Amino acid sequence: MPKYVLHYFDVRARGELIRLVLTVAGQDFEDHRFSFEEFAKFKPGYVSGQVPVLEVDGKQMNESLAIAKYVAREYGSYYGLKSNLGHFLYLLFCVLLKLRKLPASQAEKQTRLCGKTNLDQYYVDRVLGACTDLFTKYVEVFFAKDDATRSELQKKMGEEHIPRFLKLFSEYLKENTNGKSDFFVGNSGSIADLAVHDLLTSLIQKDEKLLDKYPTLKANRAATEALPNIKAYLDKRPKKDI
Repeated sequence: MPKYVLHYFDVRARGELIRLVLTVAGQDFEDHRFSFEEFAKFKPGYVSGQVPVLEVDGKQMNESLAIAKYVAREYGSYYGLKSNLGHFLYLLFCVLLKLRKLPASQAEKQTRLCGKTNLDQYYVDRVLGACTDLFTKYVEVFFAKDDATRSELQKKMGEEHIPRFLKLFSEYLKENTNGKSDFFVGNSGSIADLAVHDLLTSLIQKDEKLLDKYPTLKANRAATEALPNIKAYLDKRPKKDI
């Protein structure tokens, strides 16, 4: 198995989705965290000069979404096996039993964290794009240059941006399988669900009643926390504002 080392600040932010995908995939990884002040010491060792960086058997990968989707594609299909091997075993299984497809009970267990089809992958990407848009606005508040600017940005977040995106996420959930699934894509969890869960964590920490008017998002959050290994990880991870 590859050796994974994730290099990132001691916050969730752009590194947490990678941690969550690795966790759901059941992959052990070294979580190398450091403070913002310590970054200057490690920066020369990163080819891109920025983090997060995922080190895979010594090879560096950068760009947070690209890393998260890479890991999701590696482990997010056919019972957690890499897709080529999983597909081979699936075909062998079908030949031996003279079946054209897996029984429904087994097919339901298949998980593609990036989606099973090209259209599914679009649905994943549109959620990831929306998460990036809202996260960027949240970061602007967090790093505002002064209190007056921060107050103005916070007001706009609460009155405009957050309601708009929560409504958008709710519509995406209702659109998927006509609201019969608690996930954003199909009937199983994807990287989209993990991204929304992490994004909303920061907002819920500031307003515990945030999702009271959004039952579909509440259900999605519960379903995401029921994914493999997630609850144990969430229970032990450090609480961070961002």
